[in-house]
Amino acid sequence: MAGGSRAQVNKSHKTRFASKSSRNIHKTSVKDKSKISKPDRNAGKGARAARLQRNKMMREQKRAALLKEKRAFSGTSSAPRVIVLFGLSASTNVSSLAGDLLALLSNEMNGTLFPAVASSEYRLRATVLEAPHGDFMACMEMAKIADLIAFVASANCSSEQGSSNYYIDEFGSRCLSVFRSLGLPSSAVFLRDLPPDLKRRNDLKKTCISSLASEFPEDCKFFPADTKDDLHKFMSLYKEQRPTIPHWRTQRPYLMAQKVDIVADGSGKCTLLVTGYLRARNLSVNQLVHVSGAGDFQMSKIELLKDPCLLNMKKEGDFMDADEVNDSQVIRTLLPDPLKQEPLLVENVPNPLEGEQTWPTEAEMAEADREQREKKQKKRSLPRGTSEYQAAWILDDSDVSGTDSDDGSDNGMVVDEGEYDVAGQDDVGKFDLEDDQASLRLRDSDDETEADSVMMDNENLTKEQIEEDIRKIKEAHAEDEEYPDEVDVPVDVPARKRFAKYRGLKSFRTSSWDPKESLPPEYARIFAFDNFTRTQKHVLSKALDMEQGSEDECVPANSYAKLHITDVPIHIASKLCVLVKTMPIIACGLLQHESKISVLHFRVKKHETYSEPIKAKEELIFHVGFRQFVTRPTFASDNFNSDKHKMERFLHAGRFSIASVYAPISFPPLPLIVLKSRGDSSPPALAAVGSLKSIDPDKIILKKIILTGYPQRVSKSKAAVRYMFHNPEDVKWFKPVEVWTKLGRRGRIKEPLGTHGAMKCILNGVLQQNDTVCMSLFKRSYPKWPEHWFPMSGV
Repeated sequence: MAGGSRAQVNKSHKTRFASKSSRNIHKTSVKDKSKISKPDRNAGKGARAARLQRNKMMREQKRAALLKEKRAFSGTSSAPRVIVLFGLSASTNVSSLAGDLLALLSNEMNGTLFPAVASSEYRLRATVLEAPHGDFMACMEMAKIADLIAFVASANCSSEQGSSNYYIDEFGSRCLSVFRSLGLPSSAVFLRDLPPDLKRRNDLKKTCISSLASEFPEDCKFFPADTKDDLHKFMSLYKEQRPTIPHWRTQRPYLMAQKVDIVADGSGKCTLLVTGYLRARNLSVNQLVHVSGAGDFQMSKIELLKDPCLLNMKKEGDFMDADEVNDSQVIRTLLPDPLKQEPLLVENVPNPLEGEQTWPTEAEMAEADREQREKKQKKRSLPRGTSEYQAAWILDDSDVSGTDSDDGSDNGMVVDEGEYDVAGQDDVGKFDLEDDQASLRLRDSDDETEADSVMMDNENLTKEQIEEDIRKIKEAHAEDEEYPDEVDVPVDVPARKRFAKYRGLKSFRTSSWDPKESLPPEYARIFAFDNFTRTQKHVLSKALDMEQGSEDECVPANSYAKLHITDVPIHIASKLCVLVKTMPIIACGLLQHESKISVLHFRVKKHETYSEPIKAKEELIFHVGFRQFVTRPTFASDNFNSDKHKMERFLHAGRFSIASVYAPISFPPLPLIVLKSRGDSSPPALAAVGSLKSIDPDKIILKKIILTGYPQRVSKSKAAVRYMFHNPEDVKWFKPVEVWTKLGRRGRIKEPLGTHGAMKCILNGVLQQNDTVCMSLFKRSYPKWPEHWFPMSGV
């Protein structure tokens, strides 16, 4: 036996002390010691000096970058700062504050909507906007381009308004939540109508601050704003402040229109001329631009104009007069390069022959028949260790009877394999280990009770009697709210036809689902990325290289320019010319691929002020950053432990959901504001808020339904179940799908009983008479293609 697999192997002897050889392993010989040189003290001093010099250079670089950034937001090197005055309540007089602030900056009143004033005293250029209280769309658009939001509160507000915080009314609270979702820029709170008495003034100021402090960021300051001295103190501090801008606004160039003109070409379309200051980044004439509410367009040229609002400008020069004079003073004109210009590509043009299918040959059909016969011959329940030779001598029930009509694999119902986990166990909770082990030993005894062999009692019932019986049983169970996915199989339509697109899953989390299977026709019109993260990095680096490229292609940021936007429908351009008088019109430069349609996924939450239901695939208006588009989303649960998401029929309040839409591509991070049109002429209502999560057409969203049946006769773990189906063919069709009960049992269908859809089920435990037998089915859900993409393009 020596040397064999069972030879005795003794443990090696362990000594208490190490040997001499092992003790001297770490020692160095005398020869090697002479080769090791001692560290030079001068070398150490040189390394320390180099380290100090490197740290000094890094500090100087950071200081220079900070100084450059500070200069970019001050003086003549930056565009005029946009100061938005927002009244927290309707009783606050914002117009008088706007007049006082403009008079302080320009020493005169200006009657235009977007006055740009230059103050030589403060070395500051600013545009003061007054947010109209009650106009939600105008307030939201102003908040998107604001460098400073000054919230105005009146100290005269009384607690009789019925709000918990009586300085903020309902509209002000709703706008505040939207501003937070968009990302608050630099903000301040102006306190108006404070009493002249010093003691009462300080007491009332403390009261206002204690009531409002929780609504604003910690760095938000409170300033009295009743007198010119109060405003002067604020402006002295603000001119030295570096503005805080949300990150998503720094990714793309944008322009707030101070003037909008139309040049018609007689073909139903026109060239839209948008004039204003370019902000955030350089804009290339080869880029596409998005005009808020109108859509994506190309540019024919960009004219770089002389700045009409300079700090050294004469006091008698009015802004609008200067604008009219300097419109003709073109410094430089940029024309697009046809080879570099981004194409306006929205939808993919599908090839109808790409999905062409040929009829299989006779050899292919014979091969498929042979594989099908081999698949039928596989045995489902064999002892562990059974060889293929032994399995050939074991016969199934179908082989004995000479027919395989009871085998569910012949009836077309597909069950996706995976970890043994019944779909729908999310509803019934976790099962014990004993039940899991028992489920592997489902008793398939042929010993039938006398009740099982007897025909069911409802053989001769009419359709109305069956529906009434089902209704009574459902009322007795009274669990419809707990299981909202339950559906009834129609009596007059076979279930295998009504639910032909559905399939069963062994495990919602681990079962596989091919994302390319049975895609709708709309998927041929969209675009997809092999690696979206890599594409986003490439696009951003390309945009950065374009900014640092030739000056013949890009207009530098903070310049005063006129954009010539081509092929704009004349009716849309006319609306823009009217809207510019009441709200900002924003032209935003788009990155590469951002005009193409794909499947976008947003993380959304229903707004607390919106009480009406939001149904899936309803038409909604999405505001994603500066862009607006119309879409019809599907909603799904936001789960992180699975590649599949369960579809929700409504957007539920109080929790986040995933909204999947067909929409133009946008690179995150971007905020989302969802509006719902009320119809007629009333403005859209705020419905939900959220953010862009990902772009992935392969994300799987499954619609779940639950078919229910009710036990009529129970014999231990076997039960006769009725009213899940209404004919035996449906029972055979859905036989491969597992069943589960609301009280925690699970099992399978053995065979149909009778001619009215009753069936015999085998479960992993004793079934109670008041239990309900359920079957979970799934199908993939997709968003709905919108009728029009942009709010102004609709009828």
